[in-house]
Amino acid sequence: MRISISEINQLISQEMLGDGSLISVLEEIQQRYRYLPREALILASERLDVPLSQAYAVATFYNAFSLKPKGKHCLQVCMGTACHVRGSPQVLNRIETTLGIAAGETTPDMLFTLETVNCLGACALGPIVVTDGEYSGQMTVQKSDMLLKRIMRTEEVKKDG
Repeated sequence: MRISISEINQLISQEMLGDGSLISVLEEIQQRYRYLPREALILASERLDVPLSQAYAVATFYNAFSLKPKGKHCLQVCMGTACHVRGSPQVLNRIETTLGIAAGETTPDMLFTLETVNCLGACALGPIVVTDGEYSGQMTVQKSDMLLKRIMRTEEVKKDG
């Protein structure tokens, strides 16, 4: 995905210029590009008159921000204790095998990013997989197969339609 300076300037609206707007600006950039490109961080720090080191500090402190491109669909597999004992390692292994990537990676077509998280706070529903913010509880290997097939089918329809 190509980075557009004029588009980033548009994302940084006049209302955002001022104290305390760095996080809001980074959220806008992250939403548009699915990560924070270096060029965008530089431009944001210049426009907001904050040191680049501060922009990087914020971008690396919050888990919601990423300095690496992410796929269109983000899958998070909970590896907390309750999910782990209920089978999340097997679910993770199946998703890794199906997508051909390891946790922390993105598919070459930029469709999927696979992440692990330590706990999602919904232990009674474990194992849990969060897909684009949507929680799926009592996940099994078979359910993970169905989840991925549903997403891939939806993407095929979008591509063909």
